[in-house]
This record gives sequence, C-alpha cells and structure tokens, in this order.
Amino acid sequence: MMLLALALPYAGFTALCLAMERHHEQVLGRRRIAPGLRRLLRLAGWLLLLASPLPCLALAGWGGGSVLWCGMLTAAALLLTLSLPYAPRLAAALALALPALGLVLAS
Repeated sequence: MMLLALALPYAGFTALCLAMERHHEQVLGRRRIAPGLRRLLRLAGWLLLLASPLPCLALAGWGGGSVLWCGMLTAAALLLTLSLPYAPRLAAALALALPALGLVLAS
C-alpha cells in the first residue's frame, strides 16, 4: 500500500509534466502536443493527484494519513525532479509501472 501511496502522485506529476511541450519533447522527442492529448494528460494528472490521498488515509487514518500524504507528494515530486533531467524515458516508464506494481502488491 505504501508503494501505491507514492506511485499515484508520481504518476500524476509525470502526466502533468508531459502535458508541457518542453518536457514532452524531452521524453518523447516531439515538441508539438495535440490539444486532445494535452487535455487528456492534464485530466489524468489531476485525477491521479486527487486519488493519491486514498492509500495514505487507508493506512494511517485522517490524522496520520494527511501527514503521510504530504510526505508522499514531496517524495514523488523530488523523485520526478531528480530523474527527469538524467533519465527522462525511465521517469516516464516508472509513471506507468509503479501504479500497476503498487496495485498488485496492495491486493
């Protein structure tokens, strides 16, 4: 469950990041983003960020879960910030793999 608590905000931040032309080009090699894809990435990013407190609240309740969620947001942003300049394709691949792995391990 802890991996899922980290994976959801990481995937959300990555989707929001890929909705920007600069980072989209850095990861995928194409500067132009179709408007529909940009909207989809933004929507997915915000939905993942909205869902990200759920595992934390399930683990530690309202008091501890909200503090845990703030820590997971910080850790996910730091992980993305440090991995994007050095391994942009790995950063994007982790955004796909981590939530799936977190779901498998949580069940």
